[in-house]
Amino acid sequence: MSAIAEPVFLYVEDDPLSREIMQVLMNGAMPDARLITFETSDRFMEKMLALPTPPTVIFLDIHLEPLNGFQMLNLLRADPRYAATITIAVTASVMNEEVAQLKASGFDGAIGKPLDFDNFPTLLERIVAGEAVWHVV
Repeated sequence: MSAIAEPVFLYVEDDPLSREIMQVLMNGAMPDARLITFETSDRFMEKMLALPTPPTVIFLDIHLEPLNGFQMLNLLRADPRYAATITIAVTASVMNEEVAQLKASGFDGAIGKPLDFDNFPTLLERIVAGEAVWHVV
């Protein structure tokens, strides 16, 4: 898969500081990219369908309510419009068994929190290029 010129990213995250950090990292790594954020998983698919442009990559915080990251991923994979969309877990839960659960659930990768300022630009390039990225150190 080739890199996308102006990708659209979606980040579903309830923590304001985490959303702010993602925005700063995105601006530095891919200034032409667009980042959309959802502050809650409430009405997730309704909000997805209302987006003017489907996201190229979706970042999902795992520990959200009312829908957690696994539930949101299941909704995406069940919808033909989003079934193949690159979906990355963003989580502080980085134990081996949790990473295995993320892989088994169908995530295309995972990035551990706190987000790594030094490695994020490279991780983002790899994700957009279609590579599975499991950076949970």
